[in-house]
Formats: sequence, structure tokens, C-alpha cells
Amino acid sequence: MCFGFFIVNVCERPERTKQFSKQICMVETTILSLKPGAMGRTYFVEEAIGQYLSDLSTKLKPYVTGLLIGQCSLQRDYVIRAVRTPPKEEQKEDNIDLSKLASIDEEWITAHASQVSRMLPGGLLVLGVFIIATPELSKDCQNVLRKLIFSVEKSLTKRRLWKPAEEEVSDRAALQICSATKKVVCRTYDVQDPKSSAKPADWKYQSALSASWLALYCTVNVNIHIPLLATSPNHDLEKNTKNGLNRWSKQIEDSVFLINGQVKDDDAELLEGQKKLRGNTQSSSQSSDVKVLTQLSQGSSHRSTATVQVCSGSINLKGAVKCRAYIHNNKPKVKEAIQALKRDIINTLSDRCEILFEDLIINEGHHKKNFEREYHVLPQRLFVPVAGSTVMLSDYKFGDEVTGEIQERFVEMLDQSVQAENIHIAEEMSTVDICPITDRTDDTQQKQLTKATLLLKLQQNMGVVIAAAVAVFASIFSFNYFSD
Repeated sequence: MCFGFFIVNVCERPERTKQFSKQICMVETTILSLKPGAMGRTYFVEEAIGQYLSDLSTKLKPYVTGLLIGQCSLQRDYVIRAVRTPPKEEQKEDNIDLSKLASIDEEWITAHASQVSRMLPGGLLVLGVFIIATPELSKDCQNVLRKLIFSVEKSLTKRRLWKPAEEEVSDRAALQICSATKKVVCRTYDVQDPKSSAKPADWKYQSALSASWLALYCTVNVNIHIPLLATSPNHDLEKNTKNGLNRWSKQIEDSVFLINGQVKDDDAELLEGQKKLRGNTQSSSQSSDVKVLTQLSQGSSHRSTATVQVCSGSINLKGAVKCRAYIHNNKPKVKEAIQALKRDIINTLSDRCEILFEDLIINEGHHKKNFEREYHVLPQRLFVPVAGSTVMLSDYKFGDEVTGEIQERFVEMLDQSVQAENIHIAEEMSTVDICPITDRTDDTQQKQLTKATLLLKLQQNMGVVIAAAVAVFASIFSFNYFSD
């Protein structure tokens, strides 16, 4: 939509002309301030969240913090879950005085956000923070929210193996609710700009918001070989694994995705050519089966060179992983759906490796210097439905974990009770094989590495060796010739 106008000023008196010019500038400034980019974002919120937040305001005082979970799009944002921050054990036992916002534990909230992000399938993310506080504390709430938003985003970004797209929404929500008046104030901050100021945002409740969201499913076969360099004395397995996954994630980013057997244009609508759903939206859902085709080579335009490295062992990740992504039903683009699925593929393998190493350190006293043959099974993925939605949340379990532990984790992390029959474990098996070159003693390994290093250096300097041999031969020949 375009607006235009003409202002004709016919005036004989110069001072009146000058005053009128000022008025024109003021009108122009007002119009510029109303450009679309300056408008605040709109959050469409699942209606049940309103009741959840109201219940928290009556039960927990003087304040309670939590996370907002949902999906961003260029047109609008969606909030499908709100999750309160779990209380710390010492708060339960000692009844610490929490009458001031200064007692908010930023590190604890950030750690909670990291745990929750692991439980979100593709398309969902932590898109904001909320605080419900008494009127006495409301004055400082925005400063606290701003600090928490940037702290949470910094922590989540550090763990990711993918980079956000240029056109991606970087605004995050800061929701403040007064426990007495129930007044809701929603603002956003641009997490890409550390100096960004608050912008107003609309907070609108909507029933059955995600009842007919679209689901994408795919199974990805994984076979990743990660070499462990001999120059890495402490055998930092976690760091090497992350580096290997980083290289693998770039392959996933460059892969071709077939949606229901077809390659679709990025800017096409995901549901183009499909029949629209009718009937009861509460139970309506559409899903797409996706195949991932990984490119074997980079093409003729990219040069590839072989690298010879002396390695002390390798890490091998093998198996099949089940991946899911969910996308809003407001005319979603193909590129939105594929991007959500790509990130789920990358996240689910990266998260499993993180969980495995955490488990090794906590339960087995695993030391990185003890480099022996190890064989581990990565935790399996499971899914749990969200009431009134087609979306399912995710988690991971080791083989010896019982159902009760999973249920406790959902209550603690997502404040959601889960029935045992609603826990769907994906049929998959992924393993980590950490193996040195040989199982002999360290002395034997060191001798082999020394020989390998010498051989490598000999190969690298073969030209110099040949040239030196030719020079020696020539000098001997010359000596014998002139002696005769």
C-alpha cells in the first residue's frame, strides 16, 4: 500500500513560509516513523498459556520467571508453551528470602534454557523470557528481563552448529505480568544488537493455535568418521567430536531435501498443490515424509586436496536418527520447513553427544587422558505430545533409564505431567566407537607413531631427498672422471 500527498504553499510573507516548512518536516518525520520496519511484532499465543500464567501468579510470589517456547516467522510469531523456571533445591529446603529481584539466579535460568532447548524439535525455540511480579517489584522487571534475554541467547548460540539466516527474525520477547492487576506488557529486544532498546509488541491469545500445524519426518543414516590427531596429547574427545560434527553439519546444510518425493522451490508454499484440511481443526494434521540426499562431492568448481595426518585413533558415529520438524499453517514456505528440519537433524546428533559426554563424566568419572577402546550407545530419542496440538516435544533416554525418570524430567524441565503410554520412543540405535590405533601398550603406540611421523616426513621431503641423491651421484661421477 502506498500513500502520497501534495502540499502547495503559496504565501507572500517569508516568516509564514518558514513556519509552514517546519510543519512539513514534522509531518514527514511522523510518516517515516510509521514505516513497516518500525512496527512492533505480534505474538499469537496459545489460549491455555493465559490460564497457566494466571495460576502461577497466584501460587508463586513475590515473583516467578520462566521461558516462552514457540516459533518465529517473518510475518508473525507463535507462542505455544510457557514454562516456569524450576526452583533450586536450596530454595526448597532453606526458604531463602526472595523478596528482591537481585536474588534471581541468571546462571540457573540460562542452564534451564539450555536443557529445554534440547527437548524442542525442529521449528521450535526459546523465543523469550517472562516474569510475573508484585507491583512493588515491577519497576525493575524490564532491566532484569533484558539481561536474561541476552544471557539465554548467548548460551544457546554457543551450543549451535548452525548459523542463523540473514533474513531470520532476531527479536526475542520480554513478557512482564503484574500478579495483582494481571496487566500484561510485552516488549522485544534484538539479540543481534547488544545496544538494542525495547520495542513494544502485541500479545494476542488464540484458541487451538497449533492444532493443525504441519509436521515433517525423516530418518537420517549417520556414519561419521572423526580422526584424533596424534598432536592432541590429552585426547579431548568432546572437542574433537564437536569439530567433526561441525564438518558434518555443513554437509547437511548443503544436502538436497525431497518432500514427499519431490524437489520443491524454496519460495513455493509448502502446501501448494495439496488439498486443504477441512473439518475439526482440533484433530487435523498434515505430515510430509522427507528424504535427505547428501552430496558426495563438492562439484568441479571446488578444488579438493588430500591431507596426510598422523592420528592416534578415531571416533566413529554410526546409526540412524529420527528427526522431526513442525511448521505453522499460515502459508508456510518450503524454505522455512526445510530449514527447521535441517536444524533438527544437526541438533539431535549434537545434543546426544553432549548428553553422552556429560553422563560419562558424572557417572563413570571419565578422564580424557585415559585413551582406551570404548564403545557407547547414544541415548535414544523419544517424543511426547502437547495437549491440543499436533506438536510433540522431545527428550533422550539411556537404555537403563526407567519411565519414572523420564516423567520426572518433563515435570522439572517443562512443568508437564506425562502419562507412560504417551511416551513414544523412536526406533533407532546410534553408537559411538572411540578406538585407538592399537590396543597395545603406550610404548608400542609411541614407537608406531614415531615411525609413522618419520615416514610422513620422508614422504613430504621426498623431492629434497632425490635432489640430494642426484647431487651426490654427480659429484662422485665427476671425481672419478677427472681422476682418470
